[in-house]
Amino acid sequence: MQALQLHGINQPLVLQEVPTPVPAAGEVLVALRAAAFNHRDVWIQKGQYGGLKFPCILGSDGAGVVSAVGEGADESLLGQAVVVNPGHNWGDNPKAQAKNFKILGLPDQGTFAEFLSVPAQYVRAKPAHLSFEQAAALPLGGLTAYRAAFTRADLQAGERVLITGIGGGVAVLALQMAVARGAGVWVTSSSAEKLARAQELGARGGADYNDENWVADLTKQAGGLFDVIIDSAAGPSFNALLDAAAPGGRIVFFGGTLGAIPQVPPAKVFWKQLTILGSTMGTEQDFADMVSLIEEKQIVPVVDQVFPLAEGEAAIRRLADGTQFGKVVLRVKE
Repeated sequence: MQALQLHGINQPLVLQEVPTPVPAAGEVLVALRAAAFNHRDVWIQKGQYGGLKFPCILGSDGAGVVSAVGEGADESLLGQAVVVNPGHNWGDNPKAQAKNFKILGLPDQGTFAEFLSVPAQYVRAKPAHLSFEQAAALPLGGLTAYRAAFTRADLQAGERVLITGIGGGVAVLALQMAVARGAGVWVTSSSAEKLARAQELGARGGADYNDENWVADLTKQAGGLFDVIIDSAAGPSFNALLDAAAPGGRIVFFGGTLGAIPQVPPAKVFWKQLTILGSTMGTEQDFADMVSLIEEKQIVPVVDQVFPLAEGEAAIRRLADGTQFGKVVLRVKE
């Protein structure tokens, strides 16, 4: 089969012929139609991720058709269009992942290939209203956004929610799902174009986080402080989120692109009765609930640009540049 391989840190993705996997007992072989990038792939390419091993096939997001099943796997899955859950071995505790939890695309071979073999429990029927490219844009970002917003922050209809750094795949999916659930959503970005795109998707307003008074401006737009804040940056800007949070508010973050959080004033947390929550990926139940929400509300993930598999290096550069809005997708096969 054809697959994109990464041979070392800061090396380009190269399309090569590799052996086609054979499904083991309990596994299914998925003939992938589309795959999608996450910033995780960029960090692995840069060497900024634990457990690196080369060569590897990156990619956590994928959608395709089950073409074979291993011994003991459900044969009714044959021919079914599916999306792949990239979070494996969560464990028995729904509150936190087990030590052997792993994400597809490292250490296991990922979705930037024509075929993928995974345990049958990690595939779920593709929502019928989505194309393969749209479905491939869903798994990791949708799972992360769903758990952060609903499982962890318990976002309710009618609440005000702030989503920072709109444009990334998780943030855009969080926006779409929160709007679908009846929350009022406001966003931040340094790009006026991305703020406008977010409002087309249902955001009620936005602000440039580089503006000194963005918190005051955004809370004035919203008519008050925010019940829930969903963040992936952390870093020095985290203190502004404490100011933007309503008394009793919940701040949930699933990333730290700006690094460590310095000098948090404790009084801002305890006097406002804030809850600060960490979130990573999600359980199998989170994934099932997320797909059900996508189907129920007919949500269509935002695809920024689609590249053919052979142009994988150009695709990852698009994501690394940070100019995308939504997901960068690979079309594996027509």
